[in-house]
Amino acid sequence: MSNGILQIEYVEADASDWNLSEGAIIQESALTLYINGREWVTLMSTPVDQEELVLGFLLGEGVITGLNDIALLDICHRGTVADVWLARSQVELPQRRVVTSGCVGGMTFADKSVVTPKLHSERQVTPAQLLDLMAQLYSAAMLYPQSRGVHTSALSDGQRLLVVCEDVGRHNTLDKIRGACLKRGLDPRDQILLTTGRISSEMLRKAADMGVPVVVSRTSATSLSLHLAREWNITLVGYAQKRRLRIYADPARRVQLPQEAANILILPHPQPLTLCPA
Repeated sequence: MSNGILQIEYVEADASDWNLSEGAIIQESALTLYINGREWVTLMSTPVDQEELVLGFLLGEGVITGLNDIALLDICHRGTVADVWLARSQVELPQRRVVTSGCVGGMTFADKSVVTPKLHSERQVTPAQLLDLMAQLYSAAMLYPQSRGVHTSALSDGQRLLVVCEDVGRHNTLDKIRGACLKRGLDPRDQILLTTGRISSEMLRKAADMGVPVVVSRTSATSLSLHLAREWNITLVGYAQKRRLRIYADPARRVQLPQEAANILILPHPQPLTLCPA
């Protein structure tokens, strides 16, 4: 079983000198998903937490609604095949693929025309709380310190990290989190989602499908994810690094801010608000 890391040799050089070094690189491999004996799709991912990835992907694509829909899930052929047999023999699998903006070619079969309902949540957060959770996320990463080149995401209850997943694909980390929640009997609704990856529209859709009202990233959000966050009542935060963060959208006023800042964030304002918490 792979641990997601490959040890390699490489040349490290500057303008005047070079040397042979050894280090780690993140592993990326193909996982082909078979449903009831029929090949369906191949996912490019880091070969750790593969069951969680498959379960989360099947949930997100509407193929299953819970563990009772799975008769067998076997990761075989040295982690290159996921053999899934559903409890029902007849299943119509989505066939129209949509390539997303994922860094390793994210893909979904989801119908973008389906209306996502607004999220209703009593969740309240502070900038200091979100920055502390991001610091916890960095500390919890196991693969990144060894290899770089990998994304880390986590689900939090506001105080601690409940689930932490890593993968070369940022979309895959969210599928793994959803699969882990299914296996552990955790409800992701009303929790906080933290990630090192860019928040695209597909990332936000996955968060909305899980019922997560607060999404926080180490890096940026896209214009479409900002639009969708406002439409779906999701608090969207980017560039949560060190002592600063950018609140792109807070339509439900979940972030405890001065009234003037809160008023700006519920409007279709083109510029993010950058805060430096005390």
